[in-house]
Amino acid sequence: MSLCRYLPVPSDRMGIIWSLLSVKDSIILEYGPAGTTHFSMGLYGALGVECQQRLFTTHMNEDDVVMGDVTRLEEAIIELDKSYEPKVIFVVASSISAVIGTDIKGVCNYMQQEVKAKLVAFEQGGFRGDYSVGLTEVYKLLVNNLPGQERNAKKKTYNIIGASMGSYRAASDVWELQNLMREAFGYEMHTCLCHETSVAEIGDIGAAEINLVMRQEGLPAAGLLKNKFAVPFVFSAPYGYAATLAWLEEVGKVLGQAPDSKLCARLRLKAGNAASLKMYAMMMGRKKMPQAAVLGEYDLVKGLSAFLGSVGINVKHKVCSHSLKSIIEAEPDIQYFAVEKDKIDILKNLRQTLVLADDVSNRLCDSSNVVLRVSAPFIDGAQIATHLPLLGEKGTDFLLETVDAYYQTLA
Repeated sequence: MSLCRYLPVPSDRMGIIWSLLSVKDSIILEYGPAGTTHFSMGLYGALGVECQQRLFTTHMNEDDVVMGDVTRLEEAIIELDKSYEPKVIFVVASSISAVIGTDIKGVCNYMQQEVKAKLVAFEQGGFRGDYSVGLTEVYKLLVNNLPGQERNAKKKTYNIIGASMGSYRAASDVWELQNLMREAFGYEMHTCLCHETSVAEIGDIGAAEINLVMRQEGLPAAGLLKNKFAVPFVFSAPYGYAATLAWLEEVGKVLGQAPDSKLCARLRLKAGNAASLKMYAMMMGRKKMPQAAVLGEYDLVKGLSAFLGSVGINVKHKVCSHSLKSIIEAEPDIQYFAVEKDKIDILKNLRQTLVLADDVSNRLCDSSNVVLRVSAPFIDGAQIATHLPLLGEKGTDFLLETVDAYYQTLA
């Protein structure tokens, strides 16, 4: 039995809603009971997403459920359109409306002629998987529904696909990618799915020269944009100096432009210095072999594990915080535990280990371990830092401080 003692994995519905809340000039209307929506608002607020006057519910009651009456949904769509004049109203199914089989898409189709806002339906309702599945769906539906057919190319611009406000330090990671693209190629970001973007920006997403995909859930959307607008994409999450350099070189090949030579030289120097930590690890290994456990989203776990391996730390446990349903050819040593107790048992048995994980997991570890928060959930407050990434050059600078602190405990 899959009991959850701490925090359950968010559903696809929640991943969809926190992504849509990042789209300006839009409103999210959830067709369900008030309690369902209001309960979720605490999570969205902790993620740093603005909910006020953005997320609404129909206050669905028992009669609506029993009779299948959608009058309340129709009236809510009209009221929101007149009162707030959004460019888009995203109509999202709740678990209740999904169970009774409400045709959300059908309602949006016949109500479109009654309102000025564009209506876009999301019918997942929380039963098709966890938030990873929801992210895949929301990226696809956004690029399918909002962009027009024509491409107005904008030179020296790129899109980021795969930024999720449910990821720890998402804003900081986007900031770091912007810095790298600006210094390496002189390019500026056009649109980011989904972080502080707008309906207009997504509508013009095909204008960029290249799409930078941060996580696997963004690959289907990048494929759609490639087919529709012939915009190429590069998929990689650059954790570590060497990985960041390799990522820049790959982007440069697609753009037909070599990355800035001074930036590349700086990254090579830092990568060489970081690699020397392997020798230090061998010396420390006489007393205690350096080891780590990494818990978080798939691409985070994969990227951080490779980085730790490059500095001489054996990653003993690689644990994904969501199912691997949306992951293409997942690496066999990255695990997902459907039963929470299995993960808890691993955490409680760790000793003198570098643990990169979420707040809950870190608090389950004993004091002999060195812990660092790198993933959600983060239960002691919202994300405050917006210029302290985990990936790229600045992210590696930050991570190496914790690696060094861990090595000191083994001395």
